Amino acid sequence: MTHRIICFGETLWDMLPSGHMPGGAPMNVAIHLKYNNYDPIVVSRVGTDDLGEALLDFLKKKTVSTEHIQVGKTHLTGVVKVNVDDKNEITYKIVEPVAWDYIQFDEDTASLVAQSDVFVYGSLAARGQTTRDTLLQYLPLAKQKVFDVNLRPPHYTPERIEQLLQFADVVKMNHQELELISGWLEVAGNEPQQLEQIRQKLNLQMVILTRGENGAAVLTDQGYLQHPGYKVEVEDTIGSGDSFLATFLSNYLQQQPLADCLRKACLVGAYVASCKGATPTYDPQLLEADFA
Repeated sequence: MTHRIICFGETLWDMLPSGHMPGGAPMNVAIHLKYNNYDPIVVSRVGTDDLGEALLDFLKKKTVSTEHIQVGKTHLTGVVKVNVDDKNEITYKIVEPVAWDYIQFDEDTASLVAQSDVFVYGSLAARGQTTRDTLLQYLPLAKQKVFDVNLRPPHYTPERIEQLLQFADVVKMNHQELELISGWLEVAGNEPQQLEQIRQKLNLQMVILTRGENGAAVLTDQGYLQHPGYKVEVEDTIGSGDSFLATFLSNYLQQQPLADCLRKACLVGAYVASCKGATPTYDPQLLEADFA
């Protein structure tokens, strides 16, 4: 694909009762973009430990570039303790500080960001000052900025989220995040009205809303669209939102109609929720045929 997409932020291991699996929203998004025939670049940091090495090996097997993942001696590779007692409402204990809290600004990466078509970032990577400062240096350079809100308490403040929202062109959030952000930005009304007020206040091209098993919606200056989602037997919801975003972006960049972007993203998100872990392998076209 000709579009260059950068995914900035955390790379880590999800520690599940059944074992550990690679994770971190930016990395998950990158892998799902790869399944859609893009060549995304992950900008992150791991430790010089076995977990860091294993994470880099995993990405290489997925044929995702690791060239811009820094390796540092001072902090361990990130881990997250995942509680899957409620399959639909996964909870996370995110260990800190870890390697991805210390992503250093790099001139080569900065020029890559400036040349990129899309820069994807989230709120979790901004929890620590070093990575936050690096992110705030990269954001003004990027042409098209996609903010995947991805709130993980207690790793955010309303002020920090509002700061990150100011840079965005496209924002993706879930229904719980919409409630919080609407409160912070003092917007009211029903869902489409809240999204429209947020879009106007922040001068966004697009707001994407995910609603778990109830599908998703998208709002642009062309109007509001929604999809009811697909019913599946949920295994776990880890990575479901990341696969949704990657699929939506993949189709949007190919100038597919928004209704198709939304439908395909809901389909992949549902499929991933029916599988173990964040990045089960699939072919998007075959998947569509299966659900047709």
